[in-house]
Amino acid sequence: MDTRIELKPKTKSILSVAAIAVFLVLVYIGDMNIPAGSSWKMLITVIEKGSIFALVAASMNLLNGFTGLFSLGQAGFMLIGAYTYAIFTIPAASHDAVYQYFEGGIIKWSIVEILEAKMGVFGHYLGMLIPMIGAGLIVAVIAFLIGIPVLRLKSDYLAIATLGFAEILRAFFQWNTLGPVTNGSNVLRKYTTYDNAVFPVLISGICIAIIVLLIRSSYGRAFRAIRDDEIAAEAMGINLFKHKEMSFVISSFFAGISGALLAMFQTTINATPFNTVMTYEILLIVVIGGIGSITGSVIGAFLFTAASEWWLRGLDAGRWLGISSSLMRPGFRKVVFAILIMLIVLFYSQGIMGTREFSWEGFIGGLKNLPANLKAWPAKHKAKAAARREERAAKAAAKAKAREAKASNEARKASGEALFTPLPVSDTVMVYDKEGK
Repeated sequence: MDTRIELKPKTKSILSVAAIAVFLVLVYIGDMNIPAGSSWKMLITVIEKGSIFALVAASMNLLNGFTGLFSLGQAGFMLIGAYTYAIFTIPAASHDAVYQYFEGGIIKWSIVEILEAKMGVFGHYLGMLIPMIGAGLIVAVIAFLIGIPVLRLKSDYLAIATLGFAEILRAFFQWNTLGPVTNGSNVLRKYTTYDNAVFPVLISGICIAIIVLLIRSSYGRAFRAIRDDEIAAEAMGINLFKHKEMSFVISSFFAGISGALLAMFQTTINATPFNTVMTYEILLIVVIGGIGSITGSVIGAFLFTAASEWWLRGLDAGRWLGISSSLMRPGFRKVVFAILIMLIVLFYSQGIMGTREFSWEGFIGGLKNLPANLKAWPAKHKAKAAARREERAAKAAAKAKAREAKASNEARKASGEALFTPLPVSDTVMVYDKEGK
């Protein structure tokens, strides 16, 4: 029996806050107490990187899944965000070492150092937040300017234009003429990073919560209306270009913040990894989770990161789950990972979550209904199997009947019998005058 429950908004808020607090505490304890050489340390790495890619996937889903704009420029926006954060947080004493080929660079100060000297520890973290938010704002401004011509394109043309823009950005940041700012094709390093995995998880969680609130607002409903039918949305009074531009700018803003978080996670930044492969990985996370589901983007990001960075690592080393084989060699992990992705796409054509979102009612109701569902599963399985057998039998009977009809017609044709009765033909011609008489 299906037991449906309804929770008050206050109850759901309390449950959400409690769950988030418990998760952050566990992440903090794990990061502080798991030894560096332990295999479980990789779990913290997965949580860090997964939260960063969950944010960029959610921002891409806002554009692709909820507004219907097929954009592939997310890696380029992450590149701008990563470089912007790194440039403004490199300590003054490290500029000569980092910009050794460009005479110490142009910017020889750090926002973190300035604020930390005035406000202490609070200034240190404020000095990290300001360039991170500034990175998002710079990306948003660039996205606004790019969106003016680009968003007039549709479908594949928009995807090609944004993908080309991302590739141009990657080459632009490696241009040696801009070396005093971007360090050219060299690596940016020694900038300020976070000390605990709680930081990227918390920042990503706040940003994803803002995206969810936006989707549930009137603007989110306008985005979905544009996705479903642009003509109908315009007839309802929705300014198509204004809302497309808004979605594009907001999505790019959060992509810039995720780029800054990725710079902190990696501790070094170079433009080379921000290529089409990264864009396709982000798109793959969105598709795996479900286009049109923020919950799916988060789940897809953690599953993708765990599978590619942790669970399948042994396949490259020759030993996995206690199994040793000469077939397992460097690169075999990618083969198995590709097969897993194909299976997910085949069996979950709309992604893991489809267009559904997580809800406390569904979660608690699912737990309550779990024993009954497990008990009823054998009967449901038998019913589905019987239905499939009946369907196959009906198809087989239809095919047999068609074969019999074809054989009968061929026999009648061979005997000279007419297969159909022709309509009578009349030689009489009827002539009418102008009045129809």
